[in-house]
Amino acid sequence: MTEAASTTQRAQRRLLGVLLILLLLVQIEQPYPEIALLQHIPTMLLLVAAPALLRSWPLSTPAVACIVAFMALHTLGGRYAYSSVPYDAWSRALTGTSLSDAFGWTRNHYDRLVHFAFGALSVIPVAEIARRWGGLGKRGAALTVLGWVLSTSCLYEIFEWLLTIVAAGETADRYNGQQGDIWDAQKDMALAVLGAILVLLVRRRR
Repeated sequence: MTEAASTTQRAQRRLLGVLLILLLLVQIEQPYPEIALLQHIPTMLLLVAAPALLRSWPLSTPAVACIVAFMALHTLGGRYAYSSVPYDAWSRALTGTSLSDAFGWTRNHYDRLVHFAFGALSVIPVAEIARRWGGLGKRGAALTVLGWVLSTSCLYEIFEWLLTIVAAGETADRYNGQQGDIWDAQKDMALAVLGAILVLLVRRRR
């Protein structure tokens, strides 16, 4: 292994280590234990599979950082069942006012942030995979990113819908996080695509 490859591997292990520490920390005095496992299964699976996946299909450190950043946002949201992330309390402690008061929000918008981040943070890793392992050019990679974000967002919303059918009412409501908005799924998908498009435009201009 070359020195550059060894340095890259160490950096990526540190990133995964930070995610593991976060996953452990959010379990302390877990406020929603009934859905904690359901929320954190994706992060656990990623941490278990990542070493083998990166050996077989190595990615750049920025690509891994994007994946870890998204999973960190998801892990934090999962602790509070998304709908109860106390960002207003954090904002009030730091600035003396809440974000909801400042912007006139009537719902918890943390889930919107994570859907937007999913699209934005998918661009680098998915485009890299499309170009390195799929042999696509820049345009093909960009279309692959949009296809990935759209299809994955759609499948996730379908999964949430199916969960509301088979799970107990309170568990389904807490996991779903719709907060009374009948257009929640459509808005979430639109934000994910918007995040991807904005990052693609920025990368194109550069």
